[in-house]
Formats: sequence, structure tokens, C-alpha cells
Amino acid sequence: MRETLIVVGAAIIRDGRVLAAQRAEPAALRGRWEFPGGKVDDGESPTDALTRECREELGVTVRPLHPIGSDAPFPAPSGSRTRDAVLRLWRAELVDGEPEPLEHLSLRWLSAADLRAVDWLPADVPFLGPLAPLLVNPS
Repeated sequence: MRETLIVVGAAIIRDGRVLAAQRAEPAALRGRWEFPGGKVDDGESPTDALTRECREELGVTVRPLHPIGSDAPFPAPSGSRTRDAVLRLWRAELVDGEPEPLEHLSLRWLSAADLRAVDWLPADVPFLGPLAPLLVNPS
């Protein structure tokens, strides 16, 4: 059995708001919202993957701080992979740059009150509860 695939997401928090990214692809997920991030490559640490993905997707440098919540099952698009996957969300500090939607339709800064106002991907939803207190009390 192959090792579980880890997918990392970044909860970039600024001024009591978290950055959400609207998917452009694949077509079945277009328009839905997620935390920016992606797959951890073989031989790569989750924090290195998070830093790389934010640079590629948003054009920014982040510093991963700590995980938020517990790993959540990450469903595969129909038939696209043969091993289990989990999503791991990390709180990340924006170190350099202003996020741009390089691979997404758009970006949005959400307050705790706005968290459920967008159509999140199912894998991201379990993190909304643990994330909300960090937006009310961002320290």
C-alpha cells in the first residue's frame, strides 16, 4: 500500500481576515473556494511544499507557523489517483509580496463572519471551525 498523499493548505491571516482562493480548474471545481496550497512532492516537507505552493499560486513568500485542526480526508476527482490523501491546513505568515490570483479566478479576504459566505470545497470545510477563533483574536 502506498503512503498517504499529503495536501497542504495555507491559512494566511492578516488584520483578522484569512485569504481564500477561488478555483479556476478543473472545470468540475471551477468557482468553488479553497485555501491556497497543493500536494507535497516526494522528498519534500509539508512546510516546504506550503512555501513553494504559495509562491507558485500567489506570488508571495510565507512562513508556516503551525497546523490548524486535524488532517481532513481529501477526496480525489473521479479515478484520478489510487492512494488516500489528507488535507493539512497551516497558519502562515505573509512575509513578502501581495497575493495575486496567478492560478485562481480570484482571491478574497474573509472575516470570521464571512467564512461560510463562500462555496468551499468539501475538504476545506472541516477547518472553518478551528480557524474562526484565530480571526476574531488574530494574535
